[in-house]
Amino acid sequence: MSFLEDNCTFSILTQEILDSCNSFDCGDDDLNDFFANDSVNYSRQLIGKSYCFRLNENPSEIVCAFTISNDSIRAHLLPGSRRRKFTNNIPSTKRLRRYPAVLIGRLGVSNDYRGQGIGTEVMNLIKYWFIEPKNKTGCRFIVVDAYNTPNTRDYYFNNGFNDLFSTEDQEKEYTRSAGSPLKTRLMYFELIDLFFRENAL
Repeated sequence: MSFLEDNCTFSILTQEILDSCNSFDCGDDDLNDFFANDSVNYSRQLIGKSYCFRLNENPSEIVCAFTISNDSIRAHLLPGSRRRKFTNNIPSTKRLRRYPAVLIGRLGVSNDYRGQGIGTEVMNLIKYWFIEPKNKTGCRFIVVDAYNTPNTRDYYFNNGFNDLFSTEDQEKEYTRSAGSPLKTRLMYFELIDLFFRENAL
């Protein structure tokens, strides 16, 4: 049973939908402001595409929303040990300086639906979206610049993500970031195992 599949309609987050819906509140002011005021312009500028699930019984209610865009992981810039771990599952004849990825730029679940596993449902949708036959591009990884908070990091860890860098200090050095601690951490999910598992069924 999937709450989103059984109770919601999936669509692109357009200005028309925003105008017809109640204000979306996921408990984070930055995310709320992005979906309300910036997401449509991001789409128009081809920077990122936003999607949402609306409640079937009340289409004016947005249950969750997310934004994705194209990205890559620059393996040649990683420290030696991290680069070896990162490319361990990639045949040496196929190794590249960078690998195609999809970036989850924003992801939020309405406060009214927190704690029901909806965030994991959305993550599974994104994962399967980029391994299904209708996907028109190669995509080896999903990446996210996750808030460096225990709850957010636990969410991504629980959904199979790993840190791109082994420590914050290492990430600061290689991304030339200032400040302590980092506000966000780079994390990634490798799609290849899921792809082979699904195609073996």
